[in-house]
Amino acid sequence: MNAPAIPHVEIFVAPGCNRCGRSVELVASLHRELGSGSFAWRRVDVVAELDRAVALGVRATPSIAIDGRLVFTTQPSREKLRVAILQANDE
Repeated sequence: MNAPAIPHVEIFVAPGCNRCGRSVELVASLHRELGSGSFAWRRVDVVAELDRAVALGVRATPSIAIDGRLVFTTQPSREKLRVAILQANDE
């Protein structure tokens, strides 16, 4: 039997974006809190991966996608992001 899939979180960042670093730290902090098996995450540089950002509709940074769906177009509160990740875990 296959293990259940975990949500994949992508944080879209840009060079020189001051808020982007805080968003990355927010996701990293939640990853530590919820445990490494709760979700996978990666930082996506919109300059290096422009096609991915455009495909998801990213127009500003920081933006956060969960499982290939753009969920936040600005930095969310810790609790809103936590709830979104936990909901994705339940799907």
